[in-house]
Amino acid sequence: MGENKSSRFGRNTPKRMGELVEVAFLHKAVSLGFGVAKPYGDSESYDFIVDARQEVAGRLLRVQVKSTSHLQYDAYHLFAGHRTRQGGLPYTSEQIDFLVGYIVPEQIWYVLPLLAFAPTKCLTFYPHRQPKRARYEEYREARKLMSDSSAPPDLSLSIPENESPRNV
Repeated sequence: MGENKSSRFGRNTPKRMGELVEVAFLHKAVSLGFGVAKPYGDSESYDFIVDARQEVAGRLLRVQVKSTSHLQYDAYHLFAGHRTRQGGLPYTSEQIDFLVGYIVPEQIWYVLPLLAFAPTKCLTFYPHRQPKRARYEEYREARKLMSDSSAPPDLSLSIPENESPRNV
């Protein structure tokens, strides 16, 4: 599958790109041993229900998946809210537990508990900076946060090269 943005199914619209990133998240989460369910329809404020199956037995997490390819001034910007008729609103603890952000060109996942960013609606990621100078770097590949709330976020796993979402 080439890098061409159009295909026989149409152009890669933002909705289609979101769907592709959701499939990539599903693949990544299941390959790491998480149980994953997708709610029927688009009415929920979260994209997936994740079961850690490990240390946090019986706890189901509401996970919203977002992605960005937009690089501006050495930073990637991600909208971390939901849209309503009144405009964009921040997520609340009644809606999601985690936001998982994917930086498409860098193939990097960020796993952020709601309390790490709420009530902010626009997150800025600097994956090329030193971790101490970039606000959300401690959440890079921090999937351990979803399975053990007391684990440090520096336990990371990367997608193997042959399992990259670009190859999905």
